[in-house]
Amino acid sequence: QVQLVESGGGLVQAGGSLRLSCSASRSIFSIGSLAWYRQAPGNQRELVARINVGGTTTYADSVKGRFTISTDNAKNTGYLQMDSLKPEDTAVYYCNTFIVLWARDYWGQGTQVTVSS
Repeated sequence: QVQLVESGGGLVQAGGSLRLSCSASRSIFSIGSLAWYRQAPGNQRELVARINVGGTTTYADSVKGRFTISTDNAKNTGYLQMDSLKPEDTAVYYCNTFIVLWARDYWGQGTQVTVSS
């Protein structure tokens, strides 16, 4: 079993920065991908960024050049650095890991990010 806990959300003005953290209960980012999703009220959950075990990253077009995803295997923690934030980035952000070997994925409880204009 794997537990993921997000932190780092909050209220920030447009143009500001936040860094989200995803702390895992065990060492899994060496065997599983890390992804960040977000869900705004009335919208479907959408993929924001993903990093696979090999370090390859993908980003939603709406965040390219502004957000950076990374992992620190020594700390069992993943990150989402968010710069140049916009009001449309306001959402609950969830971290997710998918472990191919186990054919399982796990979700955190979410952290609220609110960007004021």
